[in-house]
Amino acid sequence: MTTMVAPVLALVTWSLIIWAWMYVKRIPAMQKAGIAPQDAAMPGSLNVLPAPARQAADNYNHLMEQPTIFYAAALAIQVAGHGDAWMAGLAWAYVALRVLHSLVQISINRVMARFSLFVLATMVLAVMVGRALILIW
Repeated sequence: MTTMVAPVLALVTWSLIIWAWMYVKRIPAMQKAGIAPQDAAMPGSLNVLPAPARQAADNYNHLMEQPTIFYAAALAIQVAGHGDAWMAGLAWAYVALRVLHSLVQISINRVMARFSLFVLATMVLAVMVGRALILIW
């Protein structure tokens, strides 16, 4: 049986890299804008920061959203004993598409490119879950 844990850990690792990148961009931007950490407590208070600092934070938030479904699905597939090479391939494809989505968002931030990658990743996730449901039933 192929493990589904490796792609899960890869996406967790990527999320931590984006977390670090967010602070690499955000802290200097806050300092330059004269925003003290205690002044950033209100929602939207960091919207004045330059786009690169906001994009990194937005991407980190995105990695805390839909990928939670991926984590649950991949681990459920593993526990159910259906983590075969096909499922692992789908899981790795999902991870690759999410990484590409991140790279687009934190660099060129083209909405249609991001949207296309998001849709493709969602389709891969849907196929993964659909196949898991067929195998379980």
